[in-house]
Amino acid sequence: MTPEETRFAFGKNWSSFLKQVDAARADQAVKSLRQLLQLDPDDREPLAGKSFLDIGSGSGLFSLAAVSLGAAMVVSLDIDQDCVDCTRRLKDQFVDSQSERDGAAEQRPAWRVHQLSVLDGDAVAALGTFDVVYSWGVLHHTGDMNAAIETASERVAFEGSLAIAIYNDQGGASRRWLAIKRGYHTLPVLARGVYVAGVASLYEFKFALARLSRGRSPLPFTDWRAKRADRGMSVWHDWVDWIGGLPFEVATPEAVIIPLRKRGFVLENLRTVGSGWGCNEYVFRRERD
Repeated sequence: MTPEETRFAFGKNWSSFLKQVDAARADQAVKSLRQLLQLDPDDREPLAGKSFLDIGSGSGLFSLAAVSLGAAMVVSLDIDQDCVDCTRRLKDQFVDSQSERDGAAEQRPAWRVHQLSVLDGDAVAALGTFDVVYSWGVLHHTGDMNAAIETASERVAFEGSLAIAIYNDQGGASRRWLAIKRGYHTLPVLARGVYVAGVASLYEFKFALARLSRGRSPLPFTDWRAKRADRGMSVWHDWVDWIGGLPFEVATPEAVIIPLRKRGFVLENLRTVGSGWGCNEYVFRRERD
């Protein structure tokens, strides 16, 4: 397999997810972004006057959240044309069309969408710096995670924030997940949904046993609702993304925090998955030289 052949079609998954995006999911994304960035809960537009760079915008849901929180300028990047199209459709649905209906097109926030890889350092540098650089669950899928983190960090203005989520390094378990992901890409396209359903069912069964051992109902519905409440996401589309997502790299918290500290970033918020699988979330502030 060539690297191109093993790159997961994230955009096609997001295109499917976009059909489920409604005002409720958009509101959940806003709440998630507020919590991650530790924004004032009483401030209706805590990002007012600020610029926001969304690296790997996917469906565009969190670019929309930044607009909803008052960001004066939002720039959304994704290497995948389908993701770019998703973000533009979401922008048209929730921002452009609404502004036109309200007769306030001139007050429409500046929101630009580009097809661009974070690894194209010169092109990304040409965008300038931003008050908030956000990249959730993306940089470990680029094929060069460390370079991607460095490029993202360079776009943060002094006293600005870098918010990223990176897959947790579980050692042997991470290597097993890599094998599962590679297995997905060996299959014909029509068989991949069955593969995802099979792998997901196995793990959902394990989760059910774990819930039962803790005296909880083994049914998954409470956890699924929590997932939607956390980031407005869909359980099925998350499973497809997780099982098919290549390239795939992982990092311990120390491997993320220490290099950024050397570049002048101070950790302000950290949410880890402990020894489990999934993303550790980091928010850094860039100090002045």
